[in-house]
Amino acid sequence: MSAVAIRCEGLGKRYRIGPRERYYALRDTLAGAMYAPFRGLSRLVNPRSAGNHPQSNNTIWALKDVSFEIKQGEVVGIIGRNGAGKSTLLKILSRITEPTEGAAEIHGRVGSLLEVGTGFHPELTGRENIYLNGAILGMRKAEIGRKFDEIVAFAEVEKFMDTPVKHYSSGMYMRLAFAVAAHLEPEILLVDEVLAVGDVAFQKKCLGKMENVAKEGRTVLFVSHNMAAVSQLCPTAILLENAKLKASGKVDVVVSQYLMTGGQNKGDADLTSCSLRRGTGEAVFEWAQSRNKDDQISQDFSIGDNIKVMFGLKFSEGCPSVKLAVEIRTADGVPLCNMTDVDSEFKLERTKEREVLSVCIQDVRLYPGSYYLSLWLGSTTSTEIFDYAQDCLMFNIIDGGKLTMRQLPRSAGLLFLTPEWKQETPC
Repeated sequence: MSAVAIRCEGLGKRYRIGPRERYYALRDTLAGAMYAPFRGLSRLVNPRSAGNHPQSNNTIWALKDVSFEIKQGEVVGIIGRNGAGKSTLLKILSRITEPTEGAAEIHGRVGSLLEVGTGFHPELTGRENIYLNGAILGMRKAEIGRKFDEIVAFAEVEKFMDTPVKHYSSGMYMRLAFAVAAHLEPEILLVDEVLAVGDVAFQKKCLGKMENVAKEGRTVLFVSHNMAAVSQLCPTAILLENAKLKASGKVDVVVSQYLMTGGQNKGDADLTSCSLRRGTGEAVFEWAQSRNKDDQISQDFSIGDNIKVMFGLKFSEGCPSVKLAVEIRTADGVPLCNMTDVDSEFKLERTKEREVLSVCIQDVRLYPGSYYLSLWLGSTTSTEIFDYAQDCLMFNIIDGGKLTMRQLPRSAGLLFLTPEWKQETPC
């Protein structure tokens, strides 16, 4: 059995919110001691005095009763909405802040990258900060020296190693910070949502490095809102919701649960309250539904099924002619397709203020997973957008249906194709 790297039991962190407490000088303390007996007498006479009321409305729990165990060598993704407690958890594990209650056991040297430039001194050069960070991790100068060239090459900031890091761009800062955290051989690597600062090429480089770190038997905790990166890197995941642990287990199961907790509809959406919305409003989507082969509202489909999307439109007086589009994206935000009425040679013949339309997406060949559908409505004579209801419907491809009986892992791809196979006669 693998040794435990991290164990949290009943972990909680409470913060005070609102205005800062008043600063008390020595004379205030002495005066308070003098009047203490009288305040005690006042509470006896009037038990309902303000002094007896618990001041619970000026505090907030950033983390509450969180318990889990991570074995050495595991790579775990930590996901959740903003404010769920992800960064607070990593700060406790990094010993940046102490928990209000519970305990966190850490077995091994921790390297953390919680925000750009954590642990860097702005007045020191890149070279000096590498040695400073190594010393903070408990490494000897000789150990850091052996890794120095590798760190510099990875960060791609050779020209600026003797420049104070306060003159670095945020991207350069992050490149060097990640290179230091990943190369100085901590047993446990904690990475918060910092890769968003770098360019795409460097993000891929960082993910590759974290995969190598994991293969070397070190433990990685990875916080990200990029579900594609979490799914690629982490076999398991932890979901935090409202400061509490909501779920933990296999990454695909936890990611699916996270996507479902985002208030997504069950195939029927009232678009009058859609938050991801933009456009002039001359014409708008009022509602949308996804329907299965039996013309029933559904969110779950199989590979090869038809998905019927129905929606209601409302037009303002004098609205010009319109064109329509339907978009499909992965749960990670990767665009898959954009289908317009022009492509299908369809033209809306508007006769009244409200119209109901449907579009049937036939023989859907997407691998199992969750997908988002957006509706777009614009002018036929200009680039003006009347309404764009982004990610207004979510649907799931749950299995291969009658097309395939084999296992279809998430890593297999995005599209399921069935080409024609033929055995040719040798020449």
